[in-house]
Amino acid sequence: MIEIERKFLVNSHAYKKEATSKNLIVQGFLNTHPNRTVRVRINGDFGYLTVKGKSNETGTSRFEWEKEIEVDEAKSLLNLCEEGVLEKTRYLVPVNQHMFEVDEFFGDNKGLVVAEVELSSENEFFEKPNWLGEEVTGDIKYYNSQLSLKPYKLWKD
Repeated sequence: MIEIERKFLVNSHAYKKEATSKNLIVQGFLNTHPNRTVRVRINGDFGYLTVKGKSNETGTSRFEWEKEIEVDEAKSLLNLCEEGVLEKTRYLVPVNQHMFEVDEFFGDNKGLVVAEVELSSENEFFEKPNWLGEEVTGDIKYYNSQLSLKPYKLWKD
């Protein structure tokens, strides 16, 4: 139940040609406390309830527990979420033995595109595709829970 992942900005749309699937994701947060978040997500025809713990010092690892729930339940729970429900399209992009999840945000976070790759250890090697930009692993402003509170459109350059 420990999730290990790294997160990057995306510098081009080339990932779209390599994607094997894409889904609309709608998600909200019942709790955005820095030590724990509780997320409700609808991904296609599936609903999920997810609890995430505080990240380690590098931002690469943290506790994650996820349970599939009925979509109707997820829709009801979204009504209870804090303000700032997120909408994004997620592209799944295989690169050798790793699967990158590339999220293209909409609404108040339009213009932000990030990629995540899950790893089996913090030091695991993975190939970085050309469309992968600056690493933002551990930068809390890129956490979805924080994007719901302070969306990309409010950031100052």
